[in-house]
Amino acid sequence: MGEEKARRSYLVSSREVGLRRDLRSRHLSMIAIGGAIGTGVFVASGSSISTAGPGGALLAYIIVGIMVYFVMTSLGEMATFMPIAGSFEQYATRFVDPALGFALGWNYWYTWTVTLPAELAAGAMVMRYWFPHVPAVAWSAIFLGLLFLLNVVSVKGYGEGEYWFAGIKVITIVAFVLVGLAMIFGILGGHPVGWHVFMTGGTPFHGGWIGFLSTVMVAGFAFQGTELVGLAAGESDHPERNVPRAIRTVFWRILLFYVFAILIIGMLIPYTDPNLLNASVNNVAISPFTLVFRRAGFAFAAGVMNAVILTAVLSAGNSSLYASSRMLWALACEGKAPKVFTKVNRHGVPMNALYVNTAIGFVAFLSSIVGNGAIYTWMLNAASLTGFLAWLGIAVSHYRFRKAYVAQGRSLDDLVYRAKWYPFGPLFAAVLCAVVIIGQDTSVFTGGKIDWMGVVATYIGIPLFLVLWLGYKWIKRTKVIPLNEVRFEE
Repeated sequence: MGEEKARRSYLVSSREVGLRRDLRSRHLSMIAIGGAIGTGVFVASGSSISTAGPGGALLAYIIVGIMVYFVMTSLGEMATFMPIAGSFEQYATRFVDPALGFALGWNYWYTWTVTLPAELAAGAMVMRYWFPHVPAVAWSAIFLGLLFLLNVVSVKGYGEGEYWFAGIKVITIVAFVLVGLAMIFGILGGHPVGWHVFMTGGTPFHGGWIGFLSTVMVAGFAFQGTELVGLAAGESDHPERNVPRAIRTVFWRILLFYVFAILIIGMLIPYTDPNLLNASVNNVAISPFTLVFRRAGFAFAAGVMNAVILTAVLSAGNSSLYASSRMLWALACEGKAPKVFTKVNRHGVPMNALYVNTAIGFVAFLSSIVGNGAIYTWMLNAASLTGFLAWLGIAVSHYRFRKAYVAQGRSLDDLVYRAKWYPFGPLFAAVLCAVVIIGQDTSVFTGGKIDWMGVVATYIGIPLFLVLWLGYKWIKRTKVIPLNEVRFEE
């Protein structure tokens, strides 16, 4: 009963500060799966197979998929008990240390703020397929305007945009799986494929441990964005029902969309095919999805996949504006950012936060095309591991949440959603995230002479995070909160 009152208090407090709970169950489900479907599956899956072989790529994506599942169940348990916007920052602040919450909040804001100009640049490159002579900045401005309008209307505008963007991606992957299976079993092409392509070179594993680890990194980046469902829980109409429903479907959808897709690509295209390594957003004609559709006899595959990749890019940009504005708003509400960002309009949208993130996104995009783009490159490299830091923070926060919950004599039966496999789940996720963070770019150490500039560019995100964490800790004199002092109510 006490826990139910606590949950109601969070629902009321969210309304009192102006946010609207307008996201429905279908929105949260698509936000969860839409965050995991992007250029990582449509483009990067090809380079993963080329690097580690189909077996290595499958294993890497399965391991990371399991890790993401545990991160999501950890997030689900906390988000259903305490559905608040800016959740990651609040959970770390309440259950671990306010300094960790400060660092995670600004880290996550930075992640999506820098992701936005990257998606604007990618969208401009995609449009070159149809309009090669139109300046890239024109397309980026158009896309930024569209994304701003989706977010400025209401949170429901973001949810509807993500619902349809993600829906197009889901339909494409389902069609790809069906066409691929038809080719493998001989329904298309006239004869069954067999395992000889998958076993090219006598084994499905190639590239050794270095190749496998680099593929784990790519898989991790591909899955980033699934945690958005926790951030959006603070604006869900029934988080106690909608969040668990979205969480439960994530693992199986990841299994279908990534593992099946990689298996089909590995069965039909040998890992030695140079097109797999060369696949990129800028060259959709050799995306592994395009290659498979063309071999099935669909001559229009490149144009269709180009449109699908554009929706993936716009989806990521849509999420970038939403996540960065909500996190900046949450930080401001906690006194960890200027109070001006707490202002919301009558539709419950934090407008000042949205304005500044839109402006930063466009300025950062311009820096990517002015001169050699060195400043922007460093910004992007610094953000390359911030997603893993967010996942690590979620896992640690959940471990401490459950420990404090039990230590204070509360019953686990009162939890609306309980993460399975505790404490193995959060511990496994935390350890794997730490391994990935440390091993971000093993190639800089294995190529003979060490590229120290490459090392700095790759790992600069770690000292930036530590400066935020330890700096706040030193200034505010914060400490790790004892389990019996953790606050579960306002």
